[in-house]
Amino acid sequence: MNLLIVVKQEKIKMQKKEPDKAPHLPAFWIEISDSVSRRYQFKPHGQLSATTVNDSRPVVHRMVDSFLSTFFPSGYPYSVNEGYLRYTQFRALQHLTSAALSVLSTQSLLFAAGLRPTPAQATVVSWVLKDGMEHVGKLICSNLGARMDSEPKRWRIFADALYDLGAGLEVLSPLCPHLFLEMAGLGNFAKGMGVVAARATRLPIYSSFAKEGNLSDLFAKGEAISTLFNVIGIGVGIQLASTVCSTIQGKLIAGPLLSVLHVYSVVEEMRAAPVNTLNPQRTAMVVADFLKTGKVSSPADLRYREDLLYPGRLIKEAGNVKVGRALHKVVRPSKLRELKQIFPEEKFLLSPGSRWVDMVLEHNATGEDALRGWLVAAFAADMEKKSFHGDSIDALQAAYKKMNHVFEPFLSELQAKGWHSDRFLDGTGVRFAL
Repeated sequence: MNLLIVVKQEKIKMQKKEPDKAPHLPAFWIEISDSVSRRYQFKPHGQLSATTVNDSRPVVHRMVDSFLSTFFPSGYPYSVNEGYLRYTQFRALQHLTSAALSVLSTQSLLFAAGLRPTPAQATVVSWVLKDGMEHVGKLICSNLGARMDSEPKRWRIFADALYDLGAGLEVLSPLCPHLFLEMAGLGNFAKGMGVVAARATRLPIYSSFAKEGNLSDLFAKGEAISTLFNVIGIGVGIQLASTVCSTIQGKLIAGPLLSVLHVYSVVEEMRAAPVNTLNPQRTAMVVADFLKTGKVSSPADLRYREDLLYPGRLIKEAGNVKVGRALHKVVRPSKLRELKQIFPEEKFLLSPGSRWVDMVLEHNATGEDALRGWLVAAFAADMEKKSFHGDSIDALQAAYKKMNHVFEPFLSELQAKGWHSDRFLDGTGVRFAL
C-alpha cells in the first residue's frame, strides 16, 4: 500500500512566536491504495469524511467491489466465520428456485379457478388465499420455537420442504378443479408453517456467522441477496410459465425438478453454517472428539458431520446420553437420594440404563453443567469397559473425579474455539427443581 499525504498549508505571517499555540492540523490528506485515491477530511464537528478522487482500476474490478459492498458484510471475508460464502451461494440458488416455483404454482391456481393467469391476477389471488389457512399454519408453527432454537438447521430444511409441499398442491390443483378450495387451503396452510419456521431459524443461523458482532450487517446483506435472486427467480418462473410450463404436463416435470434443487440448496446452505450453540447432538460430538483426540472441535469442524434429519441419535463414543426425559420416568424415588449424593453440588443427575444414560438437568442449568454431566457419562462408559466391568455407580464416581480434573482446560479450549457455553438448548427437554 502506498500512502501519499497532501497538506494544505496557509501562509505564515511573520509575527511574534506564540509557543503556547497548538500547531495547525492538516486540512485534508489523500491516501492511495490499490490504484484508488481517496480524500479524507475532518469536518468541523470532528467527523471524518472520505471521497474517491481517482479510481484507475479496471471496470470489472470496480463492479466486483461495488457488488461486494452491496451484498456482503463490511470487512468481508475477515468479518465473518468460515462457510459464509458457500452458505450465501446456496441461499441465492434457494431463493431463485423458490420464486420460480411460486410463479408456477400461482399460475396453476388461476388456471384451476378458470382465470387467465396474468401477473396482476396472480398477485391478487395469491394474497387472498394467504388470508385464511396460511395464518392458521403460522399460529400452529409459532408454538414450536424452543425446538427451533435447539435444531435450527433441521427446522430450516423442514420449513422449505413444507413450503414446497404447499406449492406442489397448488401445482396439482388443475387436475382436480372441483377440489380447488381444499387444495389451495392445504397448500397455504403448509406454506404458512414453512414461512414461520424459516423466519424463526434465520437469527441463529446468521448469529453463527457474526464474527465481529456484525449481526445487523449480515442480516441486511442477506436480505439484499434474497431480494435480488427472488426477482431473478420470478423472471425465470414467468419465462417457464409461458414456454415449457404452459401445460400441466410441463409443470409436472419442471415443478419437481425445481423443488428438488430448492431443497438441495437449503441442505447445503445449512451444512455450511457453523452453529456455535450447544444442543444435545453438538455437545455429544464435542465430547466424543475430546475423548478420542484430546482436543475440542470447533463449530466449523462439526458442521458437515451433524445429522440434520435425525439429530437425536445416540453417540456411543460420548456415553449414549439422552437428555429431556422427565425425572419421574428416569429415576425411582428410592434411588434419587443415592444419585444426588454422587454429584452433590451439580445441576444434573445421571441415571444409567441398559441402552442409554439419562441425564436430567435442573431448571437453571447452563451449557457448562450439561458438558460436565456429559463428560462424566462418557468417562464412566469408557471405564466400565476397561476396569469396573458393569459397576455403574463406582464408574460414575471415578468418572466424576476425572471430569473435575480435566474440565477447566477443556472449558477454556471450548470457549476459545467459539462455542457459547452459557446456555444449553435442549428443545422441549424437561428440567427439574428440588
